[in-house]
Amino acid sequence: MSEEIESAKGAAVTLHSRLVKSLGLLDASMIVAGSMIGSGIFIVSADIARQVGSPGLLLVVWLASGLITTMAALCYGELAAAMPAAGGPYVFLRESLGPLWGFLYGWTTLLVIQTATIAAVAIAFSSFSGVLFPRVSASAWVWELGTFGPYKMWSEVLGPYHVGLNTQNLLALSTIVFLTWINTRGLRIGAVVQNIFTIVKIAALGGLTLLCFVFATQAARSANFSNLWRNGNPGGLHAYQVGQNAVWVSTLTLIALATVGALFSSSAWTGVTYIAGEVRDPRRNLPLALALGTGTVTLLYVLANLAYLRALPMVGTAGAGSVFQRGIQFATADRVGTAAAEVTIGASGAALMSIVVMISTFGCNNGLILAGARVYYAMAKDGLFFSSVGAMNKHNAPWAALWIQCIWASFLCLSGTYAQLLDFLVFAVLMFYILTILGLFVLRFRRPDMERPYRVFGYPVLPGLFLLLASFIEVQLLRYKPQYTWPGLAIIVSGAPVYWLLQQSQNLKSRRNA
Repeated sequence: MSEEIESAKGAAVTLHSRLVKSLGLLDASMIVAGSMIGSGIFIVSADIARQVGSPGLLLVVWLASGLITTMAALCYGELAAAMPAAGGPYVFLRESLGPLWGFLYGWTTLLVIQTATIAAVAIAFSSFSGVLFPRVSASAWVWELGTFGPYKMWSEVLGPYHVGLNTQNLLALSTIVFLTWINTRGLRIGAVVQNIFTIVKIAALGGLTLLCFVFATQAARSANFSNLWRNGNPGGLHAYQVGQNAVWVSTLTLIALATVGALFSSSAWTGVTYIAGEVRDPRRNLPLALALGTGTVTLLYVLANLAYLRALPMVGTAGAGSVFQRGIQFATADRVGTAAAEVTIGASGAALMSIVVMISTFGCNNGLILAGARVYYAMAKDGLFFSSVGAMNKHNAPWAALWIQCIWASFLCLSGTYAQLLDFLVFAVLMFYILTILGLFVLRFRRPDMERPYRVFGYPVLPGLFLLLASFIEVQLLRYKPQYTWPGLAIIVSGAPVYWLLQQSQNLKSRRNA
């Protein structure tokens, strides 16, 4: 067994020998944190607040999301340290559950997980740009191809979907093209851009949080903290709206459903494992970067929501005249961060927050673009994607993988809005978290002699607890949000026949060469 392991390691080194190890601990940590902090923390608290109706439960949702994310990151740290090769979860799943599962991850990453996230974050960048430049708008059409829908799925009316080129998605795809070009110039340039933007946006998020604490309103503090668990009903039932049908769910289920937005805001931390082959001393730096990055962002997110609760009342009135009266629940366009800034520093807060979110989303997308291409590169090297995707340019960047990712993400910019692109992302992402951590157990059993420079703290309790919590969320999403979850499942399953066709093609080539 040990000979097989050493042989596999040698193959991995040869396979990715052109990837240059140029990233240190700071670079890797900035990629984790920078990819996580995008637009979500400034927006999704409004939707969570509408679902839970309680200041206490709002904080519980963010704490639960941070706990789940950090547990998963600690587990991935063991796998990344043991298999520090380009591709991250693709490699982990290939080695633990088999090549089919690795391919399904790469397939879903290309079609949805990475590219739809890139598109959505780019659209968020453009949306906030519209505050400063009104001509950037989703309604300012340059070329409208058509409108599809609305149509009905289960009990929910979906759409309409407007497909075409407007000034908002034109700016969005322009940023994707520009950042892709930057990353074709080499990893070092992309890492420098990532470090700068991540430091700036952490400072900006921290600054907003500090402002809300310093200039907190007495009315908001009284409304939120005098009865923190208002409408919380920890031991009872809650009304939950699914489409047009009101149903009753328990508090734990309500929290599970509400974590979708928070989990999306905490996703993309896996990106550093995609570029594991380019991290110096990966057996030490990868686990540390995952722990430091996710831990720092979780702390920032919880503090930011505490700050929101000190600046704005949790419960608001839809369509109310003032920012304060709309509260967190009904902040204009769900821009809670903007509303908090307006309350604390006045009318200029909207413009200031737009700049902050533009910086945040720009830096986030740089990390997503930088990391994602390494998955398709690794698949191509394994013969599970077009061989040309495994090509490197003179800057040692996987240029073909970067441009394929760019083209598909740009297409998605033309075919959906921010909300439409994200609706079913979390289910697919969480599904692969579960499969990857199941693979951790499989590898511990099948390959006990595998070199593991870092072993996850609390094994098997911690990864087992993660599987329990994540599975509970997945089941509740299947029950209460089928319109978002079944499409995600369909995309994952659609990769199976593609894998079979690729395998047949490989077998045919092998027979011809023989």
